[in-house]
This record gives sequence, structure tokens and C-alpha cells, in this order.
Amino acid sequence: MSAEGSKKAIIAALAANAGIAAAKFVGFAITGSSSMLAEGVHSVADTSNQGLLLLGQKRAAKQADELHPFGYGRARYFYSFVVALVIFSLGSLFALYEGAEKIRHSHDHGLESPIVAVVILLVAIGLEGYSFFTAQKESRPLKGDASWWRFIRNSRNPELPVVLLEDSGALIGLVLALGGVGLTMATGDPVWDGIGTVAIGVLLGAIAIVLMTEMKSLLIGEGATEPEDLAIRAALVGGGVDRVIHLKTQYLGPEELLLAAKIAISPGSTATEIATAIDDAEARVRAAVPQTRVIYLEPDIDRGSDAAGASSTSSTS
Repeated sequence: MSAEGSKKAIIAALAANAGIAAAKFVGFAITGSSSMLAEGVHSVADTSNQGLLLLGQKRAAKQADELHPFGYGRARYFYSFVVALVIFSLGSLFALYEGAEKIRHSHDHGLESPIVAVVILLVAIGLEGYSFFTAQKESRPLKGDASWWRFIRNSRNPELPVVLLEDSGALIGLVLALGGVGLTMATGDPVWDGIGTVAIGVLLGAIAIVLMTEMKSLLIGEGATEPEDLAIRAALVGGGVDRVIHLKTQYLGPEELLLAAKIAISPGSTATEIATAIDDAEARVRAAVPQTRVIYLEPDIDRGSDAAGASSTSSTS
């Protein structure tokens, strides 16, 4: 459900941004608004980003091989990190440069037919709103009761947080562009168009930094979330497993979790009983946390229990 939901949100965003980009460049050609130009470049960057996210999903679906025995799941994290770089370089830096130039030379280039820019921006807000609500709808089953910010910070699915931040940034950016054009129309001073453009650049830079931070963490390797960790530990115990001695997890991809644990087996267990206990523990873990697909369990004698029993006997005597 996660991968399909991501793909639907990406395609909705791609279709919306491609149409919006064309409209914004037409608006820039008619009005000369730097805010429209910055927003046009922003939409081109977003459209390219959706293509990169789809490419990442395709690469991640490759079967494991000798060079990559755990598969290619992290390709989705890599391409999402590239998306953050594109937002920063092509979106933020361009908008900051264009806005600064417009402020410096504001009285050399006024706006022509600014009402055209307003109409295009209003239509773009409607299209971006559709893309944003599609991403929200597909994210809700994964978000659960968490806040949207916590979902973005904790999600192991890279595409949905990327699309959510892109779309929310696009909506805010459109409002900023609308404000810049509107204030220019109201005051007759084109400097407001430049200020709106700079504000868009700052916004895109902040979004890019958040995304780069989150995607870098996923690329390096993040473990199970706290609820998942608790569920795994609870599922491991029982059926011959006395306790979990230590446990490590790492996401190999958005839907593939690696689990390695040393588990304490009851003293005196036979080889057959140990093998059965391990098989049962793996089944319980996969039922509790289905994305735990790669499991390595190392059985050990529960020396902690022996030591505790010996200490108790000594104190009693």
C-alpha cells in the first residue's frame, strides 16, 4: 500500500506541476514578473523531481544480486536526496538571485498586464491544492495519529514526505508570488515583486534543508521506529525464547526492515527445540511488524537468569 500510495501521489504532483510550469512561463512572458519566473522554475524543478522519484521507485524494484545482496531499496532514499538538492540549487538559489536582481533594478522593469499573472497564480493554487490533498490522502494510513510534522520526521517512506513538503511549499510560494504581484499592482512599485521572489527563495531553501537532513539520515541507515521496536521485542519473547539479550534493526528500503538479535533460550533446550523456537519467533515478528523481512536470530543460553538464580540461592542459604 505504501509504494502504490506514493506512486499515485507522485503522478498527481507531476501532472499538476507540468501544467502549472507552462502556464507560469506564459505569464512571465506576458507580465515580466520575476515572481512568475521564479515560480515557473520552481514548477520545472518540481516536475523533474517527480520524475526522479518515479525513477527511484523503479531502480529500487531491482532484484538483489551478488553486488547488492540486500537489494536496491535504498535507491528511493538516494533519489529523494537528489530531489532535495534540485530544490535547493534550481529552485531556491535561482529565486534568490532573480529576486535580488529585481530589487536592484526594480524601476527599470515594471509589470505589464499583472492581472494575467494573478489569474494564472489563482489557477495554479487550485491545481497545487489538488496535488497536495492527494498526497495527504495517501499519507494518512501511514501517518496514523501522529502529527504531520512527526510523520515527515519519522516516516521511512521518502516519497510521501517529499511530495507533501513540495506541495505545501508550492502553495505557500504561490501565495507569496500573488502577494508580490498584488502589492506591485496596489503601490505601483515593482520592488514588491522582487521581495516576493526572494521570499520564495528563502522558503524553498528551508524546505530543501529539511529534506536533505531527513534523506541523509535514511541513506546512512535508520532503525525501526519506537513503536515497531517495542512490537518486535514483545513478539520475540515466548515459545522457548526467555528474553531479548540485544537487538539491532535497520531499514534496507521503505518496506524492508533488517532485524538482527541475540535471544536467550531456556537452558537444557535441544537443537530441535531451539530451531522451533527461532522459527516461531520469526513468524511472530513478521505478523507483528510485516516489513521485517530479513531476520537473523542468534540463540544463546540465558546466563542472566542462571546468575540471578544462583545469587538468590546463595542469599537464602
